[in-house]
Amino acid sequence: MDNWFQAQTQIIGARKQNSKSRRNQYIDTLVLTGVKLLHTAIWAFLAGCILALPITGFMHRFDWAMILSAITLVECGALALNRGRCPLTDLAARFTDERSNNFDICLPDWLARYNKAIFGTLFVINELIVLWLWLE
Repeated sequence: MDNWFQAQTQIIGARKQNSKSRRNQYIDTLVLTGVKLLHTAIWAFLAGCILALPITGFMHRFDWAMILSAITLVECGALALNRGRCPLTDLAARFTDERSNNFDICLPDWLARYNKAIFGTLFVINELIVLWLWLE
């Protein structure tokens, strides 16, 4: 009878541990999804700022061009202070072992991989366009 009781105690303990780990996995998945959505929204806003730069230049709204440039440069500063990584990437890494290029953001893998190169180049080109229009 004593062995039966010990076996039942172990089974109940294992069930509690499994349900607890499942609960933790569920919470981790929820938090990771929230971080991915937030990261994607911030990325879309910043990408929009970069893409809107030449439009503000052609509209001769250089005040808006300066605001969009300042927002983008603040993001560049945040990346520089974090050794080229978005702080949200580090936060997302706490909740998963996955490390693909887009594990922390809702973007295609190729875009997540080359994001800084693509939008960094666009930012410089768009700044040059705005400068050219301002000097015109």
